[in-house]
Amino acid sequence: MSPMPLITGSNFSYQHLPFERFLDDAADLGREELELWGIAPHFHVPQVSDAEARAVRRRAASRGLRVRCLTPEQVAYPVNIASADTRLRASSIAMFRRAAELCAELGAELLLLTPGRGYEDEPVEAAWRRSADALAEIASYAEGFGVTCVLEPLQRVESNLLNDSRALARMLDEVGARTSPPCSTPWAWRSPGRAWTTTSTRSATGSATCTSSTAARPGTWRGATGSCRCPTTSPPSPATVMPGS
Repeated sequence: MSPMPLITGSNFSYQHLPFERFLDDAADLGREELELWGIAPHFHVPQVSDAEARAVRRRAASRGLRVRCLTPEQVAYPVNIASADTRLRASSIAMFRRAAELCAELGAELLLLTPGRGYEDEPVEAAWRRSADALAEIASYAEGFGVTCVLEPLQRVESNLLNDSRALARMLDEVGARTSPPCSTPWAWRSPGRAWTTTSTRSATGSATCTSSTAARPGTWRGATGSCRCPTTSPPSPATVMPGS
């Protein structure tokens, strides 16, 4: 198996270069899959039409590439799903819902999310709740398009909610439990620079036993201890690591 399907190319370093340059370089480097950063001028989610997304898909395919994951810009203002400002939070959730629709047009099976942040002088749990509610809403909406959401923890300067694997596991558990009953199924965990899925079996105490690694499946939210949507598709072939940036 070629290592290239396990390594995505991304346009993170190409914001000030033409998008065609990124696609050409990715193809020249032997990449086969892309993590598309949703940033202007390449792919600013609030402004991209369905037709424009399909055009990006065709331009990538003409070079032997496909978009595996869409990562809308979300760490910088004005996107914050945990915001205490109801209008800002609502517009942020709407942006991710639109991103899920664009994933379908791109043929991308993954949509990357981050937790947002709360005010520095408010209880963390208040912002945590807003974030978890938003993540559950977005994940449920994305599932309708065959898109799986993956969640990335951030540096402390970027978020005061998810900064380590323990907080990440807790959030994935909470969101997974809201979207469906527990089951034994793959879950996705994305830390800075990589994403993967692994099969976990939930015990009576809620702990998880990892049994195998598999490719991501569309239509399933991945919970850290198996709280997730039970998949309806057949098991995929192995593909365990997708470094992203």
